[in-house]
Amino acid sequence: MTYYDVLIHNAKVVDGTGNPWFYGDVAFVGDRVAAVAPAFCLSSENTSEVVNGTDMVVCPGFIDIQSHSILPLMRDGRSLSKITQGVTTEIMGESWTPAPFGGKIDDVMALSIFSQHVPEWTDRMKTWRRFRDWLEAMVKHGVATNIGSFLGGGTLRRYAKGMEMGPATADELAIMQRVVREAMDDGAFGVSYALIYPPDAFVDTNELIEVCKVAAEYAGIYITHVRSEADRLIEGIAEAIEIGRQAEMQVEIYHLKAAGERNWSKIPDVIAMINQARAEGLDVAADMYPYVGAGTGLMSILPPWADADGKFFDNLRDPAMRAKIRAEALNPSGDWEAMVDLCGPEGVMPIGFEKPENQQYVGKRLSEIAASRGQEWIDAAFDLFLSEEQRISTIYFMMSEENIKLQLQQPWIKISTDAGGFDPEWAKPLGPYHPRAYGTYTRVLGKYVRDEGVLTLEDAIRKMSSAVAHRLGLHDRGLLCAGQYADVVIFDPQTVGDRATFEDPHQLSAGVRDVWVNGVRVLKKGVHTGLRPGRIIDGPGRF
Repeated sequence: MTYYDVLIHNAKVVDGTGNPWFYGDVAFVGDRVAAVAPAFCLSSENTSEVVNGTDMVVCPGFIDIQSHSILPLMRDGRSLSKITQGVTTEIMGESWTPAPFGGKIDDVMALSIFSQHVPEWTDRMKTWRRFRDWLEAMVKHGVATNIGSFLGGGTLRRYAKGMEMGPATADELAIMQRVVREAMDDGAFGVSYALIYPPDAFVDTNELIEVCKVAAEYAGIYITHVRSEADRLIEGIAEAIEIGRQAEMQVEIYHLKAAGERNWSKIPDVIAMINQARAEGLDVAADMYPYVGAGTGLMSILPPWADADGKFFDNLRDPAMRAKIRAEALNPSGDWEAMVDLCGPEGVMPIGFEKPENQQYVGKRLSEIAASRGQEWIDAAFDLFLSEEQRISTIYFMMSEENIKLQLQQPWIKISTDAGGFDPEWAKPLGPYHPRAYGTYTRVLGKYVRDEGVLTLEDAIRKMSSAVAHRLGLHDRGLLCAGQYADVVIFDPQTVGDRATFEDPHQLSAGVRDVWVNGVRVLKKGVHTGLRPGRIIDGPGRF
């Protein structure tokens, strides 16, 4: 007689392929799915646990290809805001990874307000000389989600050249290529750049191609926040495509968007560019989050060279440099992403203040903050930077709802959060955060599938599961069928949805009832079990 550890009876099975749902049973033994069959065809006689799936959807766990959970997982391995959305695997590494540490990196680069709350990890990070060291440390620490990562291009650049501007020398490029090979051997999925932030912004196209050629030897992916998502969006997409063509590798575009109303009309052209590249045989695709507000640091209102050599705050204190930066911010040259020029100071909402005296500004627009201080917006920003001495997490309202819907319908689009996994209990006192950390996947399932019919349930789940797994070369995750790892989600299609808002972001999603990771239940009837069965997910070079 067949034995099952878990048997889910009579659920709507959405298997991740994009095929129509059907009423079925799903069983698993240990960490693998053992069987998927029509409803009530699998016997529960010799089963440890039977789960009623009536009126529920059962599907593969979601894979977040753009997670920023590196530091949050150090604080809290449960990844509560991700698990309650149905995320079972987090792929990290946009621009920055905490390993490898060495070369010209002589400090632990902390890009998050959460870094101050994980001080016990600071010395440990300095021992992570290999890319894999930090992944193994995280699994040993205990994580609820599976984890994997790209090699951060900013980390790579800092390792070989520090924060210097200008092209890499032959010796520096050789160091980068060696580090890429080591990282690919260690399980990286490829290399990841965010080309509007220093030091990534200092990297030219030729250097990117030479770095990518090494990752391509291992079937790696070039994944990128393109050099411009606004006035030079077309050129930014063209550069990414050309890098893929020259390096002969897959290209993935992070959080596809057109920023600033004057650029909204470019999205159909971008879609056409990607379709044309694919028609020519180049594997180009993209992912996105379903919000009109973008989240990054307030430093993005200033030119990248303001942070050259890592002297950002020193430069603001220097009257001559401050005047130079001020002039460029007020009259941008056009060769960098000037956020205020795209959405105005009224579209800029700084939220990541840490000092008590600045809490009065949380959630207010930069225009309001400046008016209350009797300053121009640029001078208010300068003073706040010097007060905080950190990048100040900020929301920029500059995307189009119509473009979100159009992008969601593209067959090569995947869903991602561009955020970490948090618990409102400890995250709320740290201040506001982008709601995508709490509601990305459930927002798609509730708003864009059930309420507005922008895409079908089956296609949405495919874009969250198998499409990402296939992109990453994960052949044993992302589908609900026998032999796959048992990363499984049950949710109520009538109630699933996001609760987090820009005004009140620290709210967990609704409707996701049960989640298993590697066959271990981490969410039971909407409550985290505290178990942390996550494993390292390896890139192609590891095999």
